[in-house]
Amino acid sequence: RLAGRPRQQAAQQRAGAALGREDTRAGDTRAGAPHSSVACRFCRRGSGDPQLGQRALPKQPLAILSGPSFADEVARGLPAALTLASRSPRVRAEVQAALQDDAFRLYTSSDMTGVALGGAVKNVLAIACGIADGRALGANARAALIARGLAEMARLGEAMGARRVTLMGLSGLGDLVLTCSSRASRNFSLGRGLGQGRSMAALMRSGATVKEGALSARALVQLAERHRVEMPICRAVAEIVEGRASVAAAMRRLLQRPTGAELA
Repeated sequence: RLAGRPRQQAAQQRAGAALGREDTRAGDTRAGAPHSSVACRFCRRGSGDPQLGQRALPKQPLAILSGPSFADEVARGLPAALTLASRSPRVRAEVQAALQDDAFRLYTSSDMTGVALGGAVKNVLAIACGIADGRALGANARAALIARGLAEMARLGEAMGARRVTLMGLSGLGDLVLTCSSRASRNFSLGRGLGQGRSMAALMRSGATVKEGALSARALVQLAERHRVEMPICRAVAEIVEGRASVAAAMRRLLQRPTGAELA
């Protein structure tokens, strides 16, 4: 537990969580011992599915911690707020008490599906926003992508049994706005490079961190197809990163789609 430890040590612990590394406290694999699956990447198969972790640790109650949090800011002790989701009230209370302090605020939820899905979809949408930035399409285009991307997230979430209010919160809209608005985001930077004409292979080789959206885009499209949900922005990103469509062609298809009622 982090309670009573020096602030910097606690900050480093949280930074590891934000980077997606396994919590160093989670060495206890006894049945019923809480494990926190924090800032889950949900890449490739199983993207956005909290059952992935439950199948790996079937006897342990799990929690998911996700939300707008760049790891370097967390490590510096700057304020951040995230969502902690678990189906177990006991686990929510224990993990919240272990990780929270004045600068690291945790809001709890029982909606693991919504929290996991928000963390997966926002990475793909960040690539789309980065592409728009790389093509110098302006702030209006970015705002439209965030809003219509949130609609895609909400449609898939509803089909999967997530609560819409979860996707309007920190782990959905909050993380989406952060990831889609900053060059400090790995996925935004990947998209920006694609928009500027750099090759996907070169961009994936650059840097030491994983660009999760590039890996999870196809899995999300397949998930959407399984639930019969339209996700045109995510589909366009999948086609671009897989080399099946150019940026120009994918943009043209999106802009030529028929419009209808906004909330349909």
